[in-house]
Amino acid sequence: MPNRDEDRHQQFLRAFTTHEPAVRAFVRRLVPSRADADDVLQEVAIVLWTKFDEFRDSGDFRAWACGIARFKVLSWLRDKGRDRLTLDSDVVELIAVDSIRHEPHLQRQRDALETCFEKVPSAERELLARAYQPDTKIHDVAANSGRSVGGFYQWLYRMRQMLLECVQRVLAGESLS
Repeated sequence: MPNRDEDRHQQFLRAFTTHEPAVRAFVRRLVPSRADADDVLQEVAIVLWTKFDEFRDSGDFRAWACGIARFKVLSWLRDKGRDRLTLDSDVVELIAVDSIRHEPHLQRQRDALETCFEKVPSAERELLARAYQPDTKIHDVAANSGRSVGGFYQWLYRMRQMLLECVQRVLAGESLS
């Protein structure tokens, strides 16, 4: 019996780690702050694990996880109901439904971005990643790169444009297949 439990645990970890970025993005679209989204995502992970035996192996884990995340966000909103910065649950429900509907396209965009990001030379890729870390001060990243702040912003703009064009080409190639 321990072997079955271990297999199930591994199945869960594979499914969760594969779909965690999409579930995190889904929660992030519904919750106003990154810290609150992280808290909600932790709760989602716990529920996913405790209810994993109810999940059908042939099912869509991402859709199942986003459904659970939607209920966790609504619960979080109810708990935060007195806070003026939270959205009404009806609005969150509309956003959640819309997010789930657009999730396949968003995942294709994330996959295309990852593909394009891997094509960027490693030194530039590291610099891009540093520029988008939480609590990063651009003037520090610019100084470490040997560029002025203005020059660094221009470089960032060119890199974003290059990535956008690459993503668009990848997605256009996908639609031709």
